Amino acid sequence: MSSSTDPTSSAYSEAVNKLGLKPNIAKALELPDRELTVEVPFRKDNGELESVVGFRVQHNNTRGPFKGGIRYHQHVDIDEVRSLATLMTWKTSLLDIPYGGGKGGIGVDPTKYSKTELERMSRRFFRAIDPVIGVNVDIPAPDVNTNAQVMSWFMDEYSQIHGYSPAIVTGKPLELGGSEGREAATGKGTAVITRETSEKWGINLKNCKVVIQGFGNVGSYAAKFLHEYGCKIIAVSDVTGGLFDIDGLDIPSLFDYNYQNRTIDGFDQGKKITNEELLALECDFLIPAALGSAINDSNVDSL
Repeated sequence: MSSSTDPTSSAYSEAVNKLGLKPNIAKALELPDRELTVEVPFRKDNGELESVVGFRVQHNNTRGPFKGGIRYHQHVDIDEVRSLATLMTWKTSLLDIPYGGGKGGIGVDPTKYSKTELERMSRRFFRAIDPVIGVNVDIPAPDVNTNAQVMSWFMDEYSQIHGYSPAIVTGKPLELGGSEGREAATGKGTAVITRETSEKWGINLKNCKVVIQGFGNVGSYAAKFLHEYGCKIIAVSDVTGGLFDIDGLDIPSLFDYNYQNRTIDGFDQGKKITNEELLALECDFLIPAALGSAINDSNVDSL
């Protein structure tokens, strides 16, 4: 992802021009404080040694410790992580939260590994970035394909080195000091924003047709709460493809199925469609809750 195609860089340049920032200040705010690339060797269940590449980018800590999630996805690279770390700086600043911006990840498809392999990989990665993180320095969190379980591995590994340190990550299990409602927070926020937007635009939310791309932590909870608000969720998708039912999907059943199977594939309701077909469906609200750049020059005209 070059600066010419990175939407974060483009938006930043536009903001700099509107604010009239001096070039030296603009450059200082754009460049990350630190970028770390690490090798992550770990043992697979069959005894073979595998090595993957991980990243942690610390963009800016002027307002507080670096803060941002760690994601596991095959498309993760240093450019994406840098862009996301930059966005975290702007998000924490705009909401007046006393944190800076950071982000991390491993370029790996987690579905190809067992739980024990993911644990070994996670622990090894956290040891690799240990020199640059800390309770008052840089505090990771869950992101794409990471969850409370992964955070508990991170916390335990860090605590083995530094002593009991529950504050080293957020998004932990409740039993380890996590926050109630944290897992559902982003999806619920999406649903609330949709509800408030509908009121502002004079749209009756009852029976509104909603399409959601992505049914992970964000999309699944957004669907759950929007369904409770009275919306008709006519289509959802995940990495395996989409499901469509013009009369509305059975969201409570689909939510439970996805929670148990970590995929919507195999659910016994709805017509199978592609993600491309999903984005082109006629609806009242389209919610992109998957990875970035889902809406781009190649498909924007079909929305």
